[in-house]
Amino acid sequence: MEYKAIKAIISGGGTGGHIFPAVSIAHKLKELNPDTQILFVGAQGKMEMEKVPAEGFEIVGLPMVGMQRQFSFKNLMNNLTVPFRVVGSVMEARSIVKKFQPDVAVGVGGYASAPLLWAATGMKIPSLIQEQNGFAGATNKILGGRVQSICVAYEGMEKFFPADKIVLSGNPIRPSVSVPATPEMKAEALTYYGLSAQKRHLFIVGGSLGSGTLNRAMKHWIQDGCPGGEGIEIIWQCGKYYKKDVDEFMAAHPDVKGIKAYDFIARMDLAFAAADVVISRSGASTVSEICAMGKAAIFVPSPNVAEDHQTHNAMALVRKDAALLVKDADAIDELMPTAIGLLKSPEKISALEKNAEAMALRSAAQVICDEIYKLV
Repeated sequence: MEYKAIKAIISGGGTGGHIFPAVSIAHKLKELNPDTQILFVGAQGKMEMEKVPAEGFEIVGLPMVGMQRQFSFKNLMNNLTVPFRVVGSVMEARSIVKKFQPDVAVGVGGYASAPLLWAATGMKIPSLIQEQNGFAGATNKILGGRVQSICVAYEGMEKFFPADKIVLSGNPIRPSVSVPATPEMKAEALTYYGLSAQKRHLFIVGGSLGSGTLNRAMKHWIQDGCPGGEGIEIIWQCGKYYKKDVDEFMAAHPDVKGIKAYDFIARMDLAFAAADVVISRSGASTVSEICAMGKAAIFVPSPNVAEDHQTHNAMALVRKDAALLVKDADAIDELMPTAIGLLKSPEKISALEKNAEAMALRSAAQVICDEIYKLV
């Protein structure tokens, strides 16, 4: 395929799960042809307005907000403004498309994706959306009938989208976590985190902000005396909002050894490489990274997400014996005993690793870009 220079407009964001795939697609387009011009469209005040420029791309923001599900006076007032912001955002999006004159529009979900793709498709711009999760988001379900191509990360998405438009691409992931760790990388990881090669290792990751549920489960286990924890070391990513509390908790339990708590993990590749078992929420990007790294995982889906999509993401692996699942409501009592049991079963770990790696789709960004060029 000839990768000529094109003009692409990419829209979406609101969370890292939307932003990272968008940026990965943009980098791949520039890799295929450095002369390609890319404009991002995000939502004013959301994290993409900082993250995208940091990656070297131009972004403009729409005055778009989402509906708030939790009842409060503030949320009620917000929800009353949504229809007006939607209309304003669509009008502004039409102006952006008219000025930039893209060859193609790409939506990755999130607040800004709906008005931009609605405007672009209405102006006959060839368009594509990418759905990261195993349960399609509301925005993408609305847009599915209007775009020409729909790239998905999971099988069985015909229940949400027209089957003839679906392309199984996977989710774009960081190159550093796209292949299983070598023995040399494992050794580097153990040195980096100050861990012993004679022990087994658990990596608990609650996402960039941390997870209160995972932290409470860890604290409960420690207060119980770390039952079954002999010969086990733990990398505990608790999140910056919880770090002070976790530090005070650990200081109150000075006899507990082999647990290293961090607010943020910069070297996810090494944390994955060190781990025999990973405990994690089941956001789309994290699930894709765990598959690509071929790790045995226990997922605790967040209940605080739209349409419970994290459970759908996790179950796609659980059904193929590629991961375990502990419900958020059961995590305090069940999570650490489940993890300890798994760490003591090398055969089960090996089976989960093999089945997870078999589900990895490592060429997602290339597949999506090829679909973009087909549209152009």
